[in-house]
Amino acid sequence: MAEAESTHFDLIIRHGRVIDPANERDFIADVGVRSGRICAVARGLEGTGLEEFDASGYIVTPGLIDSHVHVYQYATPLGVNVDETCLARGVTTVVDAGSAGASTFPGLRKFIAEKSQTTVLALLHIAAHGLASAGCTGQAKGGECDSLNQVDAELCAECVSKNKDMIVGVKVRLSASAANDGANEEEAFRRALKVSSETHVPLMAHHTFSTIDTQRKGKDIISCPGSLRPGDIHTHCFHGWPSTIIGPNKQIYSDVLKARQRGVLFDVGHGAGSFSWTVAEICARESFWPDIISSDLHVESVESPAYDLLTVMTKMLHVGMPLNDVIKAVTMTPAIAFRRGNAIGSLNVNHAADITVLHFEEFDMDLEDCNAQLRKVKRSFVPVAVWKHGVNFKTSEARPFPNEGKLQELASLNDALLIKDEF
Repeated sequence: MAEAESTHFDLIIRHGRVIDPANERDFIADVGVRSGRICAVARGLEGTGLEEFDASGYIVTPGLIDSHVHVYQYATPLGVNVDETCLARGVTTVVDAGSAGASTFPGLRKFIAEKSQTTVLALLHIAAHGLASAGCTGQAKGGECDSLNQVDAELCAECVSKNKDMIVGVKVRLSASAANDGANEEEAFRRALKVSSETHVPLMAHHTFSTIDTQRKGKDIISCPGSLRPGDIHTHCFHGWPSTIIGPNKQIYSDVLKARQRGVLFDVGHGAGSFSWTVAEICARESFWPDIISSDLHVESVESPAYDLLTVMTKMLHVGMPLNDVIKAVTMTPAIAFRRGNAIGSLNVNHAADITVLHFEEFDMDLEDCNAQLRKVKRSFVPVAVWKHGVNFKTSEARPFPNEGKLQELASLNDALLIKDEF
């Protein structure tokens, strides 16, 4: 806790339950803001604010971080408007996960990051054109790594090195359909590992419908997550398709557990096809919680089944993930993972005043996963208020769920599932 230099504030958020995992805080307190920065977090903060917000009964957190989105709107088939779909739902920082490669990154910076209120960071795709024309699902056509001419490690590394104010890692999609029916998967993976190592940033690996095994079959054979290093990120960790982290015995593969032990991070990356209630529940029984919770928000997931980051957080809470761990997975952990812990992810004094206020809405409704499997959810996170650099932005209403119009579409590919409900 810290005292303010004076008793005059631009903003005081009073009486909220402050959950700030980076500082091991979970208590009823006030947050004082001046000149766009946090200047005090304390019980019974003295003084007055030009704006005062009563957060009684609400949860006050650092501004939420969505570590896997696609917001390169109009330049890729997947892009959504970041301020409308993220900031208005309580998310103050996003990481665009590979929409841009080295050849298309300047546009992501100029036309999206520089024009948005939300802070936009990026994982640079190992393919030079990123996801400019790629199919977005594991079985879709249009692979960004169909030609290794586009997988230029030197060009990627140069772009990362010159743009570290915005680029926080490298992205590769390990799906056969993204790499010439699997022929280029291993080489694309090796090049992505090389670039991330040379530029000292983490690699995020998408792993679905892949020719690369989950369980390593030999000492020198590449695998995922077996070939990932400490600090690398295995995204889409709760899907039930081929390349799932769950073995035929309905237990987590041993190589997945070993990867976690050596420091590989596991990210939900919900999206349109990468969250299975069944897989999440199997992992919950072993207390295998994700290190990072993200939405993989894009045009095919924003109307269902991901909706937004808060809905994905709601799903993790429903399967038993402790509340403070849920908050940690959208604040402290991603901030540290992407080397931004000195600026975001906490309510530290002198940090930018990125602050989210949340409420639990109680109800009894079905909520779908990516395979049209339903669970009865009793409560959901709702954004009450959000401040970005101390400026208040209007929050939006949640899209109603379940989206009945998409359930049949979601279920249409379920014959390919390896892990699914038994009833």
